[in-house]
Amino acid sequence: MHDEVTGEEPLGEPSLDDDGFDVELLEEELRQAATILDPVPVQLRQIAVEAFALHDLDARIAELTFDSVVDAIPVRGATDAPRMLTFRAGEVTVDVEVSTHGLMGQVLPPQQARIEVLGGPQTATPVVADDMGRFTSDAPPSGPFALRLRTGGEVVVTEWLRA
Repeated sequence: MHDEVTGEEPLGEPSLDDDGFDVELLEEELRQAATILDPVPVQLRQIAVEAFALHDLDARIAELTFDSVVDAIPVRGATDAPRMLTFRAGEVTVDVEVSTHGLMGQVLPPQQARIEVLGGPQTATPVVADDMGRFTSDAPPSGPFALRLRTGGEVVVTEWLRA
């Protein structure tokens, strides 16, 4: 059982809680039951692997500060309105309009940048921002997406969102 002097469990004996349950055995049985009864969907596991593969260790993360789906007041009668997003990483701000026609956005302060629309490890679509920081992409994102900006020596990656 329990050594009253040292407070430790003797080797080879289970660790029991106050009610006499073997906690480690219970935890392992619950883990096995969850694996059988509620497994992680294959598609979700694949998305997680792909997101990790796209992870830039040196990149700064641009936090979502505005999303028109959540933060804007809906306009009565507006159908198929574009989604407006704003991301911020330090002094860099990225405004993006997402529509069924593609992406349109601007990097602020205005600067040239190479922007990749990420949707998986093999689906990075490059676009270039002009001197005013403006960029467009004719390919609307489908499913989870993020933007990777390369401005000079800096890399900024936006949070992942679902289109």
